[in-house]
Amino acid sequence: MDLRGKDVLVVGAKRSGMSAAELLVRQGARVRAMDAQAVSPEERARFDSLGVPVLLQSPENFGDPDLVVLSPGVPLDLPLLESARRVIGEVELASYFLQGPTIGITGSNGKTTTTALTGHLLKEGGIPYQVGGNIGTAVTSLVESSRPEQWNVLELSSFQLESIEHFRAKIGVCLNVTPDHLDRHHTFEAYAAAKGKLFSKLGAGDFAVLNFDDPTCRSYAELSDATVLWFSTNCRVPHGLWLQNDEIWFDDLPFMLRSMIRLRGVHNVENAMAAALIANLAGAQPEQIASAIMNFPGVEHRIEFVRELDGVEYFNDSKATNVDATLKAIHAFPGNLWIILGGKDKGSDYAPLREPLHNKAKGALLIGAEPPYPYAAAPLIQKALEGAVPMAECGSLEVAVQHARSNAQAGDTVLLAPACASFDQFQSYEHRGRHFKKLVEELL
Repeated sequence: MDLRGKDVLVVGAKRSGMSAAELLVRQGARVRAMDAQAVSPEERARFDSLGVPVLLQSPENFGDPDLVVLSPGVPLDLPLLESARRVIGEVELASYFLQGPTIGITGSNGKTTTTALTGHLLKEGGIPYQVGGNIGTAVTSLVESSRPEQWNVLELSSFQLESIEHFRAKIGVCLNVTPDHLDRHHTFEAYAAAKGKLFSKLGAGDFAVLNFDDPTCRSYAELSDATVLWFSTNCRVPHGLWLQNDEIWFDDLPFMLRSMIRLRGVHNVENAMAAALIANLAGAQPEQIASAIMNFPGVEHRIEFVRELDGVEYFNDSKATNVDATLKAIHAFPGNLWIILGGKDKGSDYAPLREPLHNKAKGALLIGAEPPYPYAAAPLIQKALEGAVPMAECGSLEVAVQHARSNAQAGDTVLLAPACASFDQFQSYEHRGRHFKKLVEELL
């Protein structure tokens, strides 16, 4: 892609947009940026250092650019884009300049843990790699440090995948597909199709690593001529990793014991199996992989142990931003739960939480902005769970933590697993999780 002298507009001027602008400037483009919100003084200073003006998002400021580059948070169906000549995403832009083979990891839940674990396995195996994408480092910012012999391990969301055309992974991975981001994609079918684009771009000589137990993941095997490797916690698979009792098998050979995986929950067994298959395809040996999995401590905000106080354990799973992630968190514990739920609704159905919470929870503590905030989840959760579990309308995380401190008894577990986005009261799920940890650490 020759960008010299091209007029390029970056829409979305936060982390990904800023990295895209830096790459575009290095490629000789004439770059402008716009955002629906005002940027911070620090962000504006960084754009100024690039010679990139930042404009307020409006038809008047849009102009007639040769190319529009979207940050992942900007939807493709934004009316402003209807007259644009060409529109691509930040990941698509990076794909023209990124050196080395790429591992693309997607799924509704478990992406970050699997991406971080894959990086850990490659590191322990002495295999050159770098990690980025939805895990926190924009893909465009990896371009300068990329090398032909180095793997690019990328966490990829549906927002990043919906606009790919040129982008092609060497190894495509899908962990699971359950309803999420329906406020953006509108239907589950559109959401699943966005993730499926990762696999439609694979070809002969590439690999697809897929969850055999998930019907949508299985369907992705038909989208290309890539070699398919499966993982399953329920049955033996044609080629890949599978669980029987406490033993994980690699085809016909014993690989490791499930009990050796330090991470809680069967979903993390799936994540570990996916990462193991990826690392093996990238050149790591099974013995190295098993040893590295055993010493992987986990990832912040993913069923992260915070502290024990008077016999009560506190866990931070702020990354549980949808119902399926919260269900996985609930199933990782035997019972006696005080669960903190709520935030920004994404068009979710909270009814699947009824039975597991009825069986395992002592109370559900509801947080989040209240109406007239248009996306308040707490009233929807309350309606869905009525009669299944005792509930307390806490509003804020501070009140929820104090309520749990006052009511939980020795042997109980307090779990932040909100099933919602964080943007009503926090900047991100990381902000929410770190605030929760601070509140818990301050308890007396």
